[in-house]
Amino acid sequence: MNLENLSCIDLDEPRLEGFSQFISAWLYQGEEFTFLVDPGPLSTIPHLLNELKKRGVERLDYILLTHIHIDHAGGTGELLKNFPDAQVICHPQGIKHMVEPEKLWQGSLKVLGYMAEVYGEIIPVPEANISFSEEIGDTGIRTFLTPGHAQHHLCFLFADLLFAGEVVGVRSPVASGVYMRPATPPRFMLDVALDSIDRMIELAPRYLVIAHYGLVEPALKYLKIGRNQLNLWVEGVKVTGSDGDAEAEERLFKWLLEHDLNYRRIKELPPDIYARERYFLGNTMRGMSGYLKSM
Repeated sequence: MNLENLSCIDLDEPRLEGFSQFISAWLYQGEEFTFLVDPGPLSTIPHLLNELKKRGVERLDYILLTHIHIDHAGGTGELLKNFPDAQVICHPQGIKHMVEPEKLWQGSLKVLGYMAEVYGEIIPVPEANISFSEEIGDTGIRTFLTPGHAQHHLCFLFADLLFAGEVVGVRSPVASGVYMRPATPPRFMLDVALDSIDRMIELAPRYLVIAHYGLVEPALKYLKIGRNQLNLWVEGVKVTGSDGDAEAEERLFKWLLEHDLNYRRIKELPPDIYARERYFLGNTMRGMSGYLKSM
């Protein structure tokens, strides 16, 4: 795969604090086929369409969804109105929710509130346009079921590049090294998430695209950081008794600053991105707390 054929399209959302270089779509323009990974929410589809036009995209063969969360897949149906021949590749459990998205939309509103309203409603995908396949046509792209961040999570391996979605959480560039944190859902299972990461490590990709955010190398370094963080953070939630309130979150935050060398770099982030990351700490804490209570 030629990296020169690959481009990142930022889908910034200025109405949400710190949502720059956070949501993105990845476009591959080859001689034989073109594909897009994670078209983003409805609110950013006009920008995405403008960027595709600038790049001379007249046809999309495939739209690959790492998972069906609204910030990754909500605008897929709207994008298809402009590229009606594109085939959407989605986790088998996600297909019904993309075809009839009302339940997914209501769930997004309940969990995300104002954030979901900013993203915009989820547009239905025609059933004929969406499917699951372990090998995508003649592209050489392989699809892997990787539950963890979501039950309906996929990773896509294209040559030596892994489109990893949120299998190892979130990364932001900082000057002194690597900043990363896990992104665990309300229903989180540690063993399931670790198994997904282990299987991606076994693939030994060279490059890694982290949905939030960026293309990084060497891939194994970041996969292993993400794996180690899951174990470390679960331990942190356990020892600090962090089960949901603001005081518990603050205890966990202080514990992580002491014990997680990568998360400690949160203090190097710009103020708006720092605020975003502090907000999402609570989501991860609640996911891990729920897991510990279920044991």
